[in-house]
Amino acid sequence: MLIFLSCGGQDKKDSADFFLKANVALKQNNYTEAIRLYDEAIAKNHDFPDAYLNKGIALMKIGKISDAREVLTEAINLDPTLVQANLVRSESLLRLGDFKGAEEDLKKITKDYADSSKYFLIRGNLMDAVSRTSEALADFDKSISLDPKNVEAFVNRGAVYYKLHSYPLAKEDFVAAIKLNPAQPEALNNLGLIATNNRNWKDAVFYFDRILNFNPADPLALNNKGYVLIQTGALNEAKKLIDRTLEAQPDNGYALRNLGLYYQASNEPEKALVEMNKAIELAEPVELLYGFTGRLYYSQNNKTKACEIWKKGVVLKDSVAIQELAKNCN
Repeated sequence: MLIFLSCGGQDKKDSADFFLKANVALKQNNYTEAIRLYDEAIAKNHDFPDAYLNKGIALMKIGKISDAREVLTEAINLDPTLVQANLVRSESLLRLGDFKGAEEDLKKITKDYADSSKYFLIRGNLMDAVSRTSEALADFDKSISLDPKNVEAFVNRGAVYYKLHSYPLAKEDFVAAIKLNPAQPEALNNLGLIATNNRNWKDAVFYFDRILNFNPADPLALNNKGYVLIQTGALNEAKKLIDRTLEAQPDNGYALRNLGLYYQASNEPEKALVEMNKAIELAEPVELLYGFTGRLYYSQNNKTKACEIWKKGVVLKDSVAIQELAKNCN
């Protein structure tokens, strides 16, 4: 006589065991191991929306945003009431540039997340991305009121104020962020940039050095400190820092601009123009790039090219280009 045994119950038990182990790995920030264990859980039980959700969260943590979106969509398909999957998927869609999809996900769960700091943080990020600035600020305000320790909300609200040139308000938010997390790199970097804008070179170096103390290879801090060192005449050290940035990020427009400024300060204008034009060819926003490049052409008695560059800079709201065009090009 043949006896048939059901293995379904054992599979579900094994799946649950893998899921719990994966959750421990996720909590310990061991994302690769967590993903492996969630895959084991799913292999034993395909109808496991929570495993898909948590796998999606882990994928987001390691920067596999497109994969995360697919996994989170599977979680939603399996359980449309799993609203956290919509929340996390909205963040993945935002990071992938699908602003419409992100907004649709957020609208579906508005009532469920009326008291969620994370929800308003993501919505604030979305509003900022689509240039609905006043709504972004309101959402960040709400996020912070719901969780006064939400570091990311302080940083991102400060970034909006920075873009609006409301530097005192931006500085307040960045200072609040580093009080909560002294190693927060974006807040430290932006405080360094505010000091740089104020030509307060000592404070600027202080903030960039704080980042480099935590992460000596941080390309933004290396490059921004390099810029400050050019302004203070420490050219050799500046060049070393900018070169390190370009080794890690060969297409970093700010680093190419700064390398151009280094060559200009070193009386090598032809080399300077090569690097600045490389930055322009990237067609990415680089602050003051057109203004500085035009000045270099003008110093080489090429007024026609200088004015052409400054005109393009005016369209991009380059403050130096606006000033130089008005002064030198009739």
